[in-house]
Amino acid sequence: MISLALFNNKGGVGKTTLTYHLAHMLQRLGLRVLAVDLDPQSNLTSAFLSEDDLATLWDEPQSPAWQVEQPAIGVFPQIPDGVGTIAQSVQPIMDGLGDIHHFPPVEIASGLFLIPGDLDLSAFEDKLSDAWPRSFPGKDLAAIRTTTAFYRTILVASHHVDADIVLIDVGPNLGAINRAALLASDVVLMPLAADLFSLRGLRNLGPTLREWRTTWQETILPKLPESIPAPGGHMSPLGYVIMQPTMRLDRPVKAYRRWLERIPSVFETAVLGRAEPEESSQAYEIATLKNYQSLMPLAHDARKPMFDLRTADGAIGSMQSYVQRCYQDFRNLAHKIVARLDDEHLKGKIRH
Repeated sequence: MISLALFNNKGGVGKTTLTYHLAHMLQRLGLRVLAVDLDPQSNLTSAFLSEDDLATLWDEPQSPAWQVEQPAIGVFPQIPDGVGTIAQSVQPIMDGLGDIHHFPPVEIASGLFLIPGDLDLSAFEDKLSDAWPRSFPGKDLAAIRTTTAFYRTILVASHHVDADIVLIDVGPNLGAINRAALLASDVVLMPLAADLFSLRGLRNLGPTLREWRTTWQETILPKLPESIPAPGGHMSPLGYVIMQPTMRLDRPVKAYRRWLERIPSVFETAVLGRAEPEESSQAYEIATLKNYQSLMPLAHDARKPMFDLRTADGAIGSMQSYVQRCYQDFRNLAHKIVARLDDEHLKGKIRH
């Protein structure tokens, strides 16, 4: 099992959309996929699940209006008994009453599973911040259980569903929740926009990742007891995906190209920590995804990936060519990511 976090210090670049579609495509190509929503905003969860399912998961009290039978939209899972969110999993730690509670992931489709997010997860931030320095000596078991809570939750869930790959969606910040989430990842994929804000995000992100990795691997991990499963804290940068925006009349193509051309060198120096970028620095650009903004509202209403839209969903006429191109783009991206992961198990299972 390989865990891949999708992360950018700048929000609004399409990170959750990328995670959602990549999860569906990897499953389509034959892998068993576990998607994990560790962003307290829970946008990935709301993409996968209906509003009624979310209300059930989040224990929202019923109103009389909900007791009236509503027509189903699409084919999505009814939440079975015994399923919980990531916030509910760590609630015993937040309450100081014990360790994580393991819930089975939600089955979205055959071979595609979800650990649902929860807005209540934001309350875990302070607990994680407090536990980080107390983990350094390796003797405070409560602090160690807190710091490794996400990793251990993912580990148990991935074994439960026999996942080949785990995709972790995290929020756009460098706080304690994201530190714990990224520690649980083997590799990090960075969605970027070709703009100043993404470049600034890379400059902040790179040194922070290296600091977290060094602190965990050299100061904390060697002192941890074997009785508590702990991540390796690799967080290896896999590369980046350019999320192409809609071109605006007030933003010429020349401005877009200016920032796009700077990304490879900034990625190498800031994220990889190299003194000077190499001539092959563009090798870390995995793909450029075109803007499919016209398909997004239809996909949202149909509750399915953009590349699954049909004429009955409103994708009529020339829009079908965009659907087909979207499918091919994400298929190519999935193959490139598996190739870069360089794992024989994944390569052997993925369909060509």
